[in-house]
Amino acid sequence: MRVEIWSDIACPWCYVGKARFEKALAAFPHRDGVEVVHRSFELDPGRAKDDTGLVIPMLAQKYGMSEQQAKEGEARLGENAAAEGLDYLTEGRDHGSTFDMHRLLHFAKEQGRQDALLDLLYRANFADERSVFADDERLVELAAAAGLDADAARAVLADPERYAAEVRADEREAAELGANGVPFFVLDRKYGVSGAQPAVVFTQALDQAWGSRSPLTTLDGAATGDACGPDGCEVPQAKGDV
Repeated sequence: MRVEIWSDIACPWCYVGKARFEKALAAFPHRDGVEVVHRSFELDPGRAKDDTGLVIPMLAQKYGMSEQQAKEGEARLGENAAAEGLDYLTEGRDHGSTFDMHRLLHFAKEQGRQDALLDLLYRANFADERSVFADDERLVELAAAAGLDADAARAVLADPERYAAEVRADEREAAELGANGVPFFVLDRKYGVSGAQPAVVFTQALDQAWGSRSPLTTLDGAATGDACGPDGCEVPQAKGDV
């Protein structure tokens, strides 16, 4: 069975959702028979490589909130990440184009190192103070840490056309499947799970997809999971918020 996951490195719910899915997969009795493939999805396609900025001011401007409210939202996202055993910097992070990261992930897929690189990119973006944006040498370091040849990774980054078609193809396919936000999980082209659902929902999806032969169906209760879309990322509400 194949599980395809559309995600973006800039998406905090993709970071959390990957951990929740892997928790379900680890307990799945047929996990050795499951192939996981990561697909590209840019939340801000077409963004210039050198266009970077801090996350907190961006959130405040985008949603018309104060910077304090943006900080509180990031703190709640950090709590969700921590619940999955993930580190998360709630202040000081930046954001920018993820196109080159997706190209590099396609290269890593050919080398059998895609999942390892994705984990490192997530951790670098959400848990490390050093930026991953507009810094090719930083990406080369992460590629090497994932087991890829540093010079080969550097060559990919130096040629903007390398794997660009593969990234765009993934993004077109996401649109065809009806995915307008990420993370978006497609299990054996039978079921779609949208958002960073609890592990129990992924367990249900794995069980159903393993034994079923139906067209792609969005699971009941799975359409409202926390996700990131073109308009931004949903922020978990504090207890008692309406």
